[in-house]
Amino acid sequence: MTKSGNAGFSKSLLDFINAWKEKPGNLIMILHHVQEEQGFISKEAAMEVARLINVPVARVFGVVSFYHFFKTEKPGKNLINVCLGTACYLKGGQDILDELRAQLKIEEGATTTKDGLFSVEPVRCIGCCGLAPVISVNGDVYGKLTKNQVKDILAQYNKASA
Repeated sequence: MTKSGNAGFSKSLLDFINAWKEKPGNLIMILHHVQEEQGFISKEAAMEVARLINVPVARVFGVVSFYHFFKTEKPGKNLINVCLGTACYLKGGQDILDELRAQLKIEEGATTTKDGLFSVEPVRCIGCCGLAPVISVNGDVYGKLTKNQVKDILAQYNKASA
């Protein structure tokens, strides 16, 4: 992959941007591809997109901040999704989320640990309502959880990342 520009865009991403720069709805499509390639939308990437498609930087940041899908923080090596759908919430999903944040020492307003090993994000549904409460770690699903199980689950991924 050849890199170009301040944001380190690959040649294939630049080709995509060039193909879409004049199409309606281009900004969201381009931002999806940037996030797919880089894992998030950095300030530098947003500014580069604005330059490449000739739109104000404020418009790019407005779209990135409006849509929950776009991430502005580099994700951790291990992504933990905590289901807060109705079934999971009623069976303690918020308690699991709070325990994860406490165990990982994730500060209020942040989603990623300082060492970059874990990101914790609440989601609306994982699709395993019968196993509530549920989390997913890198796609591995853990159901019928209690707060006491959180430490052991995290330990598995700490060992694997060592």
